[in-house]
Amino acid sequence: MTHEERFASLNLTLPPPPKPVAVYRSTVIVGDLAYLSGHGPLLPDGTLMTGRVGDEVDLEHGAAQARQVGLAMLATLRAQLGSLDRVRRVVKLLGMVNAAPDFLEHPKVINGCSELFAEVLGAEAGVGARSAVGMGSLPGNIGVEIEGIFEIEP
Repeated sequence: MTHEERFASLNLTLPPPPKPVAVYRSTVIVGDLAYLSGHGPLLPDGTLMTGRVGDEVDLEHGAAQARQVGLAMLATLRAQLGSLDRVRRVVKLLGMVNAAPDFLEHPKVINGCSELFAEVLGAEAGVGARSAVGMGSLPGNIGVEIEGIFEIEP
């Protein structure tokens, strides 16, 4: 099953590909690598999910935000590459969690994105190296921001 076929079978909805809000590119392609800038939990209606994890929202809502970030990243990849089938694999993700000082479950939050990528791209291609860290704040009070490196078909 191709990535596009798997995506369609999951009945997921992509948000619009996010546009840069400052001086940067959402994607830079170098050779067979696509570098995605930090993405937030963009919803299909163009709004963002918000809330500091461990304070304003719980772990489950944080993981849902991370899953939504993954959908935004897939929207960017599809827009840039023309098809998710050009993605060979996830190489590396950096997940940043807007977390309360005593919140310690950052990896479980970012699992929301990693699990989505495993579902859409398959267990081998969808799981790469990863870091999950806590931040004192994130833009617009979003709960999660994730950037990534993907190996692609040139």
